[in-house]
Amino acid sequence: MKMRAAVLRTAGLPAPFADSKPFEVTEVDLSGPGPGEVLVRIAAAGICHSDLSAVTGDRPRRLPAVAGHEAAGVVEEVGAGVAALAPGDHVVMVFVASCGACALCLGGRPNLCQSSWQARAQGTLQTGARRLSQDGQPLNHWSGISAFAEYAVVTPQSLVRVDADLPLDIAAIFGCAVVTGVGAVINTAKLTPGSSAAVIGLGGVGLSAMLGALASGARLVAAIDVSPAKLELARTLGATHVYDARKPDCAEQILDELGGADFVFEMSGAAPAARLAYQITGRGGTMVTAGLPGPAQRLELPLAELVATERTVKGSYMGSASPVRDIPRYLGLFRAGRLPVDRLRTATLSLDEINGAFDRMVSGTSVRDVVDPWQKTSE
Repeated sequence: MKMRAAVLRTAGLPAPFADSKPFEVTEVDLSGPGPGEVLVRIAAAGICHSDLSAVTGDRPRRLPAVAGHEAAGVVEEVGAGVAALAPGDHVVMVFVASCGACALCLGGRPNLCQSSWQARAQGTLQTGARRLSQDGQPLNHWSGISAFAEYAVVTPQSLVRVDADLPLDIAAIFGCAVVTGVGAVINTAKLTPGSSAAVIGLGGVGLSAMLGALASGARLVAAIDVSPAKLELARTLGATHVYDARKPDCAEQILDELGGADFVFEMSGAAPAARLAYQITGRGGTMVTAGLPGPAQRLELPLAELVATERTVKGSYMGSASPVRDIPRYLGLFRAGRLPVDRLRTATLSLDEINGAFDRMVSGTSVRDVVDPWQKTSE
């Protein structure tokens, strides 16, 4: 079939992206689903910092590719051998397609499954197939999803079925921002009720982590960022304390007012933020980092202090999640009013506005914009 899609051809073009236009919105070809594959009509695709890191070249991908990895939509067609999904099912997409059979999957850690990583590196689906092309030339898939398009062919392992009455623009952000942020709190840190928490970096993932800490019973939650607007949003969402990370005495102020936090979540993907996170982690506390910094960034730790204070430093990938288990749980918290992630949604944009959407992310104007590939360009 013919469809419209946003194709990233060259990484490293300068901002503003509305001028340099790293994404070309154009007509491409999408083949139907083969055995073990599913065709999904995309309803909404989130603008995520992980995509931005590929746009800037900090985290290289195989190009040209149809980008996008955080999305929701409706199943249109299933290929041979697909029994768990049917046309009409509403689904959330997840960016790690696990195999379900390796030691990590069987041990409850499917987020670390390596079965789809080779396919991701090669720009194919987990089946090894390519379904995207333009003028007879192949295009690469993106994390097995390629959601900045009207349709996507994916494997069932990339899909979680959700209730049909859930707004799909909200459902989309559960596939990355929510499962990563809330999962870092519940699965990676295992935050206990009555604990103190701090979150550094208030994008979609960071604010999801903050909401997850509140839902988990943290007695106080400090929100830390460089954006006054995001700090104010965090306050309205329930943060008990907010701090401007631009201030040189930020760490001292936090330690003076709160003492070290039991759990600190670094969600910005920047080494200075990670250093701040370690500084404000209390004795016996846990620092969790989930921000995916550039590969050259490093965090140096004073080993004697690490031993003497018994601090724990942990990484968290996709919220240490089992998406089939966790996304329905987090949706239940959302429905119960305990996880108001709908308030993180900032704008719905057309596919033609995708370059400007990344400018909004860089400037801090947005928290979680989504692209509706069927929406006409706003005037």
